Amino acid sequence: MYEPRAFPIAWDEEGKSSRFFTPDFYLPGDDLFIEITTMNQKLVTKKNRKVRRLKELYPDVNCKVFYQRDYLHLLVKYGLEEPDHMDEVTAPTRIPGPPQVTRIADASAGGQAAG
Repeated sequence: MYEPRAFPIAWDEEGKSSRFFTPDFYLPGDDLFIEITTMNQKLVTKKNRKVRRLKELYPDVNCKVFYQRDYLHLLVKYGLEEPDHMDEVTAPTRIPGPPQVTRIADASAGGQAAG
């Protein structure tokens, strides 16, 4: 769903909502809001600030920011863009989704967890 909900993130002296954050998409199957910042990279700091504020006020709301490089890499991954057009775009800092965690003790002990 595109821009399905606006979250109040600031209020005036009378308690009325004065600022809102409206994530771009909602993925109901993943219970995840997505904010995409591809057009103007100067707005990244402002959007990151709004997402942090959203998480402070609504800790049960899941929201991820996709940056321009993430968006472009998804285009290549799914064959919507040629890889040679990506020369100047840096690789995503993290592939969307939960991180993979490897405990050092597990890796060094041949798969046995340290107690």
